[in-house]
Amino acid sequence: MTRMMIDCREVPSDSGCTLTLTGEPDEVIRAAAAHAVDVHGHADDEELRAGLRAALRDVPDDGLVAEGAFVQLIEFRTRRIQDFEATEDGWAEAIGRDRTARWAITGADRDHPGAYVQVVAFPDYAGAMANSDHPATAEFAERLGKLCDGEPTFHNLDVHRATVWS
Repeated sequence: MTRMMIDCREVPSDSGCTLTLTGEPDEVIRAAAAHAVDVHGHADDEELRAGLRAALRDVPDDGLVAEGAFVQLIEFRTRRIQDFEATEDGWAEAIGRDRTARWAITGADRDHPGAYVQVVAFPDYAGAMANSDHPATAEFAERLGKLCDGEPTFHNLDVHRATVWS
């Protein structure tokens, strides 16, 4: 089962609480309810628990890509990168928990103004295809196409080796 989390920093409060709880969903809800009662003075009722369930989210992975993962490299040109990024943020909100993309990096080419490369990581090829087949992704791709100057180039890469240097 996917590890879930609740982070007090994501909930408006006067206390400035920084506690983050991670674990199985039922464990996190139980511990978060106890914390909300003990530290924040809430009543442990269905309204509190519904709010906690709504605040649950997947624990971000460590950012590493391992052998067997899938990475998509996208080369594109645009004069509207802020609109591109805003559209990407809208997609992330629209797809919600169905998103299988783990992370993305968008880099601007220093030697070619308006040229960008984006790298998007997935746990595996099947996860990438599930992401691509989602209706939110189809709408996103259509909107991004209108922001790009010409057609983007896609490189679909099976991760052969991942190395981390410290």
